[in-house]
Amino acid sequence: MLRNRIEVKVQNAKCKVKNEERVEGFLSMTFPHYFHLFGQRIHPHLLMELVAYTGGFQLYLRFRKRWPRAVVPVEQNLWIIVGAIFGALFGSKLLAWAESAPEYWAHRFDPAAWMGGKTIVGGLLGGWIGVEIAKRVQGIRHSTGDAFVFPLILGMAVGRIGCFLTGLDDHTCGNPTQLPWGVNFGDGIPRHPAQLYDIVFLSLLGIALFVRSRRPYPNGRLFRLFLLGYVCWRLAVEFIKPRHTYLGFSSIQAACLTAAAWLVWERVSTPRQSLTLPVETEGKSVTTEGLNE
Repeated sequence: MLRNRIEVKVQNAKCKVKNEERVEGFLSMTFPHYFHLFGQRIHPHLLMELVAYTGGFQLYLRFRKRWPRAVVPVEQNLWIIVGAIFGALFGSKLLAWAESAPEYWAHRFDPAAWMGGKTIVGGLLGGWIGVEIAKRVQGIRHSTGDAFVFPLILGMAVGRIGCFLTGLDDHTCGNPTQLPWGVNFGDGIPRHPAQLYDIVFLSLLGIALFVRSRRPYPNGRLFRLFLLGYVCWRLAVEFIKPRHTYLGFSSIQAACLTAAAWLVWERVSTPRQSLTLPVETEGKSVTTEGLNE
């Protein structure tokens, strides 16, 4: 009897050691993972956002040459950018408040808490709405979003690196998991690296859309395919992330469902349009038009 008890204790001790080694072996780094540049400690989110905005803008300048139909006069373009910025700011904050309402309510007397937090889905949808409002005011009837697709994908993917390196403080980690690629973000619990999932999906979506862009398509279709693909992805991946639910769905999922339904309805109800194919020849951009969808 004593021997059996000793063997059980030894086995339990071995299991405990294995589990501890496994947790430590998920990722040998600390979170947040700060960068040190020129003697200064820089927060990963700040640095990655700077890289995302800079890289995205440079890519936009490159790709806008391939979509001349998406280009508008400078003054109108400035108003579109203003609409995108304010729409994204408002949308990202509004959805963040709705997504984490109990936490914000608990700190309702702390202005700093209300200013913190934002969501990519809210920023994306808010920016889209802001652009559409600005276009309506300016009398712009054609789509201007195709030139923003790949800059957005790049910016979002780079931004997610910052989310990952920030760790638990960013509130974008997934639920606990026993999968071999689970990451210990500092609390000793292996979790889904949902930020890395986002990067992988955005990379695959970017490749698929680039291939699609080589064939004729109606102006604005590429942006809507991007938006539909991403909101459907977020609708699915949110199930493995901590969330407050209402009727089984989080606020982000409800926003994704609404956006997806609108995009599908818009696709079905929109009459056939002429197809365009961006082509670059000798440094100039032309479009192939006149084909029917």
